Amino acid sequence: MKKRQPPRPPSQQPRGAGEPTLHRSGAVARMLGMPVATLRVWERRYGLTQPRLSPSGQRLYSADDLRRLALVKQLTDLGHAIGSVACLDMPQLQHVAATHARTVAATHKEKDERSGAADVPPVRAWRLAVIGAALGIRLQRPAILRRLGRPVVLLGPFDDAAQATAALRSSHIDALLIHEPNLHAGWLASIDAAAPALAGAPKAVLYGFAADAVCEALATAGTALLREPQPDAVLAQWLHGLSMVATPPQPGESTSMRPTEPAPPRRWDDAALIGFAGQSSTVACECPRHVAELLVQLSHFEAYSAECEHRNAADAELHAHLGRVAAASRARFEAALEHVALHEGLLLPPSPGAHGVSVAPPARRPKALTAARPGQRP
Repeated sequence: MKKRQPPRPPSQQPRGAGEPTLHRSGAVARMLGMPVATLRVWERRYGLTQPRLSPSGQRLYSADDLRRLALVKQLTDLGHAIGSVACLDMPQLQHVAATHARTVAATHKEKDERSGAADVPPVRAWRLAVIGAALGIRLQRPAILRRLGRPVVLLGPFDDAAQATAALRSSHIDALLIHEPNLHAGWLASIDAAAPALAGAPKAVLYGFAADAVCEALATAGTALLREPQPDAVLAQWLHGLSMVATPPQPGESTSMRPTEPAPPRRWDDAALIGFAGQSSTVACECPRHVAELLVQLSHFEAYSAECEHRNAADAELHAHLGRVAAASRARFEAALEHVALHEGLLLPPSPGAHGVSVAPPARRPKALTAARPGQRP
């Protein structure tokens, strides 16, 4: 006799064309981060959703049910009473969310104005001297300049180090970029001898051929190396990395975050950002998700830089600078996320105690929402 197969769960049931996907109550509760019992309390007391029933009596929720429940859950987490939002339809819930987002944004703006917070000043142009005619012409391509992500002043190109020294006698440069098809032992010493005024400038070399020992010696001396041929995208990415570490703040230059100023704390942890990234949005390019993911990456790099700062004394200053840049970038992207959420009417992740965000304490919410036992009264 052929053994009978057990019934498949609703999410695995074969569906006809156009038939919606249905989810069981346990799966819905896990996705929303709430007890199943609380979901039942909401349905029994407030009629929040009307799930279908499977032949075996399992409650099944549609995608529309899930979106409505998710928005109600977010609003209650922010302090809105379940009794005041359960009776609202989806457009009304979205209006409440948008009003909440605008109120939070206005509160932040007022606080910043009172504290006199200044906008981050524009990035100073990177002054790059170039030795090598072919490389100088290539660097003028719009595709490379766009990928650099900051204004660049190209000085040159010059034929050799002596010509560069004569032309740059009274000019400040941030870095010296050299195209050298063949690197040999003693190459760096010959460059410094021909251009002593440029000996202290950070150097980067795009080269064709070199022995491993020569490359090791140059790298030890702090020279950045990239072997050609490389596409424009790789060359631009390499130069972008150099520009971030080779341009320390100049004397008297305004900066958004000085070394003695503590980095602002994170407003949202990874879990909150991932949850926000999963919210639906009408932005075609999915900006809310992308900004949230960028914030996760920036926060991780900020933490990584802080750890590296104590591993090597010689690199401490570099890693401290990278950590400050990452922290400043994270703070700006947190403001950008707030702007996107306000534009889209999305609820920002709750961030108790950070940047003055006001989140109602749990005591204001009905205890049944967290007690999670069907026998209790909400």
